Amino acid sequence: MISVSNLAKSFAQQTLFEGVSMQFDPGNRYGLVGANGSGKTTFLRMLIGDEPPSDGVISMPKRLHIGVLQQDHFRYEETPIIEVAMMGHQAVWAAMVEKEAILAKADTDFDAERYAEVEETILRFDGYALEARAAEILEGLGIPADSHRQPLRTLSGGFKLRVLLAQTLAADPDALLLDEPTNHLDILSIHWLETFLVDFKGMVLVISHDHRFLDNVCTHIVDVDYERITLYPGNYRAFTQAKAAERARKETEIGKREKVIADHKAFVERFRAKATKARQAQSRVKMIAKIRIDRLPQSSRRYPTFRFEACRPSGKEVLSIDGLRKAFGGKPVLEDVSLSVRRGDRLAIIGPNGIGKSTLLKIAMGELPADAGTVEWGYETHLGYFAQDHKAKLGNPRASVESWLWNVCPGEPIGFVRGRLGWALFSGDEAEKKVGSLSGGEAARLVFAKLGVLRPTCWCSTSRPTISISKRSGRWSKVCAPSMAR
Repeated sequence: MISVSNLAKSFAQQTLFEGVSMQFDPGNRYGLVGANGSGKTTFLRMLIGDEPPSDGVISMPKRLHIGVLQQDHFRYEETPIIEVAMMGHQAVWAAMVEKEAILAKADTDFDAERYAEVEETILRFDGYALEARAAEILEGLGIPADSHRQPLRTLSGGFKLRVLLAQTLAADPDALLLDEPTNHLDILSIHWLETFLVDFKGMVLVISHDHRFLDNVCTHIVDVDYERITLYPGNYRAFTQAKAAERARKETEIGKREKVIADHKAFVERFRAKATKARQAQSRVKMIAKIRIDRLPQSSRRYPTFRFEACRPSGKEVLSIDGLRKAFGGKPVLEDVSLSVRRGDRLAIIGPNGIGKSTLLKIAMGELPADAGTVEWGYETHLGYFAQDHKAKLGNPRASVESWLWNVCPGEPIGFVRGRLGWALFSGDEAEKKVGSLSGGEAARLVFAKLGVLRPTCWCSTSRPTISISKRSGRWSKVCAPSMAR
């Protein structure tokens, strides 16, 4: 379906990848993985045609219909949500709009020939089922039917991006190219998307950092690393095992060759001056020259080394919430929420978007007042908070990363600050980056570096712990929360 041959991409002195040759076939679902900045999105843009290659050829059928996840929701602000989703199938949508225009002029100037043409287009693509298909996808992505006729501007930014995802899926393309489609999706919507993609008959190429999503969806993994792009069969778990085994095999082979060279060199040094062994020594020199050791390139992946330690143990009772209630505009979000958290507990707050998960955390952190109920933190409880909008809370966008973290611990020497930044992958000139220019992942690492410095005894964050609080039948409950005293 889509094939690339000897593809390469460079920016100035930086080579992202080169010598890439592979084929993407229908029925397969490819996960595109790699470190930030390794070239994943660039490769995707090259396949779409938005980015020219430095070298190589990309081939695909002329009539191949590609569905691409866009990010330009601002152009649809006044358009009804259902229509935005239907616009994904451009040929059908254009035919339906033109049909309505022809009918509007039917009393004075009815173009029967053109009407028949657009009607044939609609029927050929099963256009009369497009609205139902779009509505089903929207609901699967967590956008209820009673809001489908409202303009897109009535939704939050995250839900607007869901509508653009629905637009891509409703287009019925031959191939789907998706860049981080699980962003802004809750657990239920991610599960729905997984099912949709598994049932999809065409080719899927998806960028994601969600390993579980890649395990559940992908039949192949495309790895961007070592200035190469390598195709591995299987899901993400199989890929990590295969890649580690391949690297170990290459390192073992290099080790064997280096040992052979060392043995030859030792023989030469020992016997080169001995007349009876001179010919053998010269032969060994020639053998050394023939042994080739290829340099193993460095991986573009880097891993932070966070160290989280509590400044001191808290009391056994960490948090007590009793009878909490909160409503927005008369709509109740939290109702009679009561729970207790003990030292060592790990809790996850789960549920659909809009059900009150972030609201519960904000009330617990004192960022939002409750309508009723109490929140009480235990003895020696020092809080660390990783907010959903953590990047917006970084403060002065012109501050450097180094000065921002130093303000958290002004009594510490610069070496301490630099060390903590190094753990979070801000080394060298990266420490001078402006806070406002950080990517989402970089901003998250900086906040984690701050939490490592503050050494809280209790965390409130949006990460994935192991114990759950869920809302069922309008009630909040604590599920499987054993005490794990430290």
